[in-house]
Amino acid sequence: MTTAHYLALWQEARTRFSNQLQAVTAQDLHKKLGTSPNSAGFLIRHIADVELLFAKNVFKKSDVQVVARTVIDKRDTGEWTNLTDLLAYQQTAFEHLRAAIQATADWDGTITTPEFGTKTKAEALGRIVSHTAYHAGQLAMVLKYGN
Repeated sequence: MTTAHYLALWQEARTRFSNQLQAVTAQDLHKKLGTSPNSAGFLIRHIADVELLFAKNVFKKSDVQVVARTVIDKRDTGEWTNLTDLLAYQQTAFEHLRAAIQATADWDGTITTPEFGTKTKAEALGRIVSHTAYHAGQLAMVLKYGN
């Protein structure tokens, strides 16, 4: 597969997340499912945090600045309630990860991280695709059934 194929795969997979953002309201950001620890706002922020971490640490995009608060805190602190800021942050994450994928040529080259060990860059891309899709599914459930 070429870089263009990997980029197209990632962008299409990410629509499970990005398409939902078009209808999210500020009121939705507080929604949770029952006693679930994560609000819609937290999930949006978390997906973006992890995409930025991937761009920086996995794909070695040195210009990325990220303080992955949702990863550090490991729980929803109730602060992810500004829709404009969240949408801008996730767009920044999208742009950085897209640029990182576009700049990658050696998809069989390996990277090693404490979180998931040694993987090829292609396998690492699979990891971020599945991460985003997993949490996009949670977000869909929260937006549809949450209070």
